Amino acid sequence: MKYDFIGIGDITTDAFIDLKDVDVHTNHGIKELCFRFGDKIPFEEVVEVPAVGNSANAAVSASRLGLRSALLAGVGDDFNGKVCLATLEKQGVSTEFMKMFKGKHTNYHYVLRFGVERTILVKQYPYSYTLPNFDVLPSWFYFSSISEEAVDFHHDIAKFVANSDVKLAFQPGTFQIKLGYEKLKDLYAVTDIFFCNKQEAMQILSSSSENIKDLLREMGRLGIKTVVITDGPNGAFAYDGAKFYFLPMYPDIAPPTDRTGAGDAFSSTTVAYLAKGASLEDALLRGPINSMSVVQYIGAQKGLLDQKALEAYLKDAPSDYKVTIERDV
Repeated sequence: MKYDFIGIGDITTDAFIDLKDVDVHTNHGIKELCFRFGDKIPFEEVVEVPAVGNSANAAVSASRLGLRSALLAGVGDDFNGKVCLATLEKQGVSTEFMKMFKGKHTNYHYVLRFGVERTILVKQYPYSYTLPNFDVLPSWFYFSSISEEAVDFHHDIAKFVANSDVKLAFQPGTFQIKLGYEKLKDLYAVTDIFFCNKQEAMQILSSSSENIKDLLREMGRLGIKTVVITDGPNGAFAYDGAKFYFLPMYPDIAPPTDRTGAGDAFSSTTVAYLAKGASLEDALLRGPINSMSVVQYIGAQKGLLDQKALEAYLKDAPSDYKVTIERDV
């Protein structure tokens, strides 16, 4: 089968723990979740959501939007691994490139929820990643969060993309952001579209500038064809080497329930529409709509829309929901 979209990156089960009786303090502009050490902390409930993670969420998003989608990831041969595989198949995502590692655990993360925000306790088990010998090349790779032990795999992907017609979308996870750009410069150089938020861009570039245009240009100089940087309620910004693009958030239909997966929904929807042949402007317009829908639910996948529902929201969008384009000078 020729796949339109292959997500590459770690998969996990998220256990959402709804906390009670904790405080939020602001320390030097950073919000901190606080409770007394040694206390028993009550919680409301725990909700388990299997088969998630940046790339898994993206693969499900692409499948919902009608693309032939697969995920390349590793799981252990435990109960959670089997549940993850079954869940992907139920979501219409091929598990052809999934590998089950004997005697290993499947990733399992704890998501501490307080209001609509969350803090995630993360442990990514090391799996050995390799690219398969594709009978037919896919149209797109969507590469995201992966364990620290997989540094060499980044270079394998860069080499593969450089010598093929496969397009690469890169949405770096925490470890990849910490690496900066020097250690991954070959990957950045072959990236067709890149996604991060403003703070992440500053960290990758070791930059103190908060000017979005400066950050977009600097990321573009790494070789990325199209850079997309989000800035929370201020909207999203993109740069294709010649033009700047800006679009606002799509207005919430109700107060958000949980913000987990909002960025994945935006990025994957944009890439999915590019894979469908849409222009960058049209693809960007659809990303925030899926983000708006995802934050209405607990977990990163329940609110992902199919194409019909997404297009209905776009049709009903307010008149000021549009992409503004400015030529770089």
